[in-house]
Amino acid sequence: MKKFAPLFVIIAASLWGVDGIILRPALYSLPVPLVVFIESTIVVLLLSPILGKHIFNIKNLSKSDITYFFFVGLFGGAIGTMAITKALFYVNFVNLSVVILLQKLQPVFALILAAIILKEKLPREFFYWASLAILGAYLMTFGLHLPNFNTGKNTVIASFLSLIAAVSFGSSTVFSKRALKNVTFEVGTFLRFFFSSVIMLIISSLTGDILRIEMISTTQILVFILIAFTTGGAAIFLYYFGLKSITASVATICELAFPLTAVVLDYFVRGTVLSLIQWIGIVILITSIIKVTGISFSSNRK
Repeated sequence: MKKFAPLFVIIAASLWGVDGIILRPALYSLPVPLVVFIESTIVVLLLSPILGKHIFNIKNLSKSDITYFFFVGLFGGAIGTMAITKALFYVNFVNLSVVILLQKLQPVFALILAAIILKEKLPREFFYWASLAILGAYLMTFGLHLPNFNTGKNTVIASFLSLIAAVSFGSSTVFSKRALKNVTFEVGTFLRFFFSSVIMLIISSLTGDILRIEMISTTQILVFILIAFTTGGAAIFLYYFGLKSITASVATICELAFPLTAVVLDYFVRGTVLSLIQWIGIVILITSIIKVTGISFSSNRK
């Protein structure tokens, strides 16, 4: 199954695209810290049997291992998720191009950190296809135009939040790779959401949003549960399974499936018409991801 590891990361990233277009809009009326706390806590409860089964291994983790999982929970589970959720709320899930901008920059931060923290060394061919992947993702979203930041204050704020999310998720990819070094992907998934839940409990308590839990409707409860079983817990489960067998550098390029899925779904859900240049960008992006994963296969065979 290891040779299919990049595919699991791609599937996970595609599920995140579904989350942003199909599921998360139903939570628009709720405070962002409360949203992130609830979705993290539900996954922790669902995965709690893992704690009992692997409690001995978890208790024997080093302080370094625990620290990296804390960083994953802080940057990926808390800061990154709050930033992307708030950005989507600010543009009312309509002007998605600005929010999806984060996925163009995330690989840049992840590649830099992977080289510094994980000492990952990649062939020159990787950087060629990685650059093409980022270019393809840009063309897919903006065509030959520059991003439009002149559509109001909310768009500017969303852009800033997108940059925060880019840094956070890029960091989380690298921290996750290191954190998974001495645990199974099941334990890794539990610890990621456990730390996210604890951090978000503190944040939502300090902001007072935890007291607004009564605002959650029955429909929104169902959406939270659906997220836990699909784009939330299940997606991270698949993501960590794949990440165990590939480098963080390859994983961050595979994660560009997120904006690809979001743009395609936006076409089917809202009828957003793509130009010829955007379709060319999609072809470049898909081709580049395939090439990058091919490099990963070659590395595994060696």
